[in-house]
Amino acid sequence: MDGEAVPTGAYGAFQKSWRLPFSAFHQEGAYYLQAGLVKSPVFRIHNKVYNGTADFILKYMRQQRSGYNPFLKDSCHRQDGFIVYHKDKARDSTYINVSGGWHDASDYLQYLPTSANATYQMLFAYTQNPGSFSDHYDAWGNEGANKIPDIVDEAKWGLDWLVKMNPGKGEYYNQLADDRDHTGLRLPTKDSVKYGPGKGLARPVYFITGQPQGEKYKNQTRGVASSAGKFASAFALGAIVMKQFYPAFAKTLIAKALDAYAFGRQYPGNTQTLSVKAPYIYAEDNDADDMELAALSLYQLTRQKQYLDEGIRYARMEPVTPWMGADTANHYQWYPFVNLGHYWGAQLDADHREEYISYMRQGIDKVVTRGSNNPFLNGVPFIWCSNNLVAGILTQMSLYKNLQVTPVMTCRKLL
Repeated sequence: MDGEAVPTGAYGAFQKSWRLPFSAFHQEGAYYLQAGLVKSPVFRIHNKVYNGTADFILKYMRQQRSGYNPFLKDSCHRQDGFIVYHKDKARDSTYINVSGGWHDASDYLQYLPTSANATYQMLFAYTQNPGSFSDHYDAWGNEGANKIPDIVDEAKWGLDWLVKMNPGKGEYYNQLADDRDHTGLRLPTKDSVKYGPGKGLARPVYFITGQPQGEKYKNQTRGVASSAGKFASAFALGAIVMKQFYPAFAKTLIAKALDAYAFGRQYPGNTQTLSVKAPYIYAEDNDADDMELAALSLYQLTRQKQYLDEGIRYARMEPVTPWMGADTANHYQWYPFVNLGHYWGAQLDADHREEYISYMRQGIDKVVTRGSNNPFLNGVPFIWCSNNLVAGILTQMSLYKNLQVTPVMTCRKLL
């Protein structure tokens, strides 16, 4: 250690706490901590301790695949789905092929906001560190290299589902299945939940109307932009990344990105998920962050300055992601928890670089200040899924650090 332990007072159920300084410790090896007769497990300090973790976390994504599940080597949810809330009432309850994508968690609901964000995050990770990802699996998620990085395969799986959730201009869907799914534990290949007479195992897929939806538990949807922006950014970055691997597919994503962004511009506001049995709603309230990221993603795709100008206007609507510095938040209220648009703005817009960076710094400062009086320096509010907030602020800190040594790139080539 490089100094004395610093007392930090009571914390939670603990009457006393200390911080042990290790900042100047650089020697690699295997270590443990010991206090009296109590000894910790052995841990490693090494520059390569995280090697392989980028590929490792993709195992979870493959495990969550719907349609075909490589973990089980079997198909599931092949009858999805039947339409609900379509603007053309004649199409309500009719079949649409939206099989695919990823299950949400331990249940089998599927949401556009989380799936589009996951797709974008993987595409973003690849553009930032393409050499960090290996090729051990094919496009279906089965073992066997296919000369495409596994993270690109997984992002393509997500993009394929997003295309199904946007089968035509002006036709967007936000959710597949609902909380009637919550009827006990079972494998996805053994799912027997039925959502309506004559529908078999098909599940409802909910059309984006921009209006509140639900019956007993009505959500607070006020527009489409939060979901439209996520469609647009995923399609735009997908068009850039997939050009190297699937050029024909990449070309189709360009028009879809432009249309989704225009849809969000036409109907600003948030789209929330809905529930039937209980108030289990992803209560997303904001949309400026999604449209900012979409605008800057479209600038990367088209180099049209209008998107750069619109990006900074959206950034000024929400300079700081609102959970940062807050004590609590509703479930997924400020999703997706980190605004990557600020980072792209700082990279792409020389005229407003410092403004974007200042917004990132403001959010970091709020979280650091909130955590300054506890031993873990953790300023994240402890709410349901707060691990997402931890990942979000660490991402923002890492990107902020990168910007201190990265010059502005007004014509940045991603790959």
